[in-house]
Amino acid sequence: MANARVNRLRQLMSEQNLEAIIIGSEHNRRYLSGFTGSSGTLLITLQDSILLTDFRYTTQAGEQAAGFEIVEHGAKSMAAVKDLLAAKGLKQAAFEQDHVVFGEYSAWSETLGDIRLVPTSGLVERLRMIKDEAELQVMQEAADLADAAFSHVLKLIGPGAKESDIALELEIFMRSRGATSSSFDTIVASGVRSAMPHGVASGKLIGEGEFVTLDFGAYYKGYCSDLTRTVVTTNASDQHRRIYDIVLEAQLNALANIRPGMTGKEADALARSVITSYGYGEQFGHSTGHGLGMEVHEMPRLSVLGDTILTPGMTVTVEPGIYISGFGGVRIEDDIVITESGIKILTSSPKELLIVG
Repeated sequence: MANARVNRLRQLMSEQNLEAIIIGSEHNRRYLSGFTGSSGTLLITLQDSILLTDFRYTTQAGEQAAGFEIVEHGAKSMAAVKDLLAAKGLKQAAFEQDHVVFGEYSAWSETLGDIRLVPTSGLVERLRMIKDEAELQVMQEAADLADAAFSHVLKLIGPGAKESDIALELEIFMRSRGATSSSFDTIVASGVRSAMPHGVASGKLIGEGEFVTLDFGAYYKGYCSDLTRTVVTTNASDQHRRIYDIVLEAQLNALANIRPGMTGKEADALARSVITSYGYGEQFGHSTGHGLGMEVHEMPRLSVLGDTILTPGMTVTVEPGIYISGFGGVRIEDDIVITESGIKILTSSPKELLIVG
């Protein structure tokens, strides 16, 4: 697995006339090598795959990074990189400009001396957009875990329940069933707080006749799921039902019509056009969706600026919403895979308006 990914990276390197690249970002390092330690640097050349790490991780690296030469470095990993590049007669090395802060770049430049650093952007991320079968299997399991967690907490949501307690129960449930953690800080937002798209769970007590939006996911075997459902406590007003029905119509329209070959912008319009037609365009201020994988937010974007063409193997969320200040909001989100003919939906929690508590 790792070698196939490295070989695809080498193809991109050759297209850009790069002889070597330094990979230090956590997710890209794991994607290419399988190494899960917290400290390590990959040096990939057109012929060699090297993982540099310190003494704490050399045994682990040898077990996980199949096909990689393991090099133990001293106090400065870049000093070892310099020696390796010099031994191979290489005068330059690319680096991930989106993951290296200026202070780090300056220190690298000083250590590497005459070896020139060449900035690159998104090379490994471009590979990560297309998931292989093993990745898709893990992501399905992560989605199943999120669905089970939602079913579990439904019976706990009602007037008097605390948002943070619901969030904690989601975390306990998912971790007790194999998740490393939540994919992100869990959102449980009730009443007027549900109008906050990123209303992380607070100490607020849930009231009667309130929207409750739950947005959460399982970080499982190195991959994320991301599920959002919105429910109403005790009774739903006409306004609750109207807003909910519009968002559901928008989401279902997107799910029914997203296809490979369209751009992220075109996919976004499938949901946005429905919400706008009902007069709520200004209350839908975020994108329709985003890429999902080793990180909860990856490329591509389903947004008004999304120019990436959707391709089989891409995994994205579809999550339109309406947010009305002083009243509340609704978001409905599923995880999907782009297929040869359309999509496969990974998440399966019910989407009809649920009255709970």
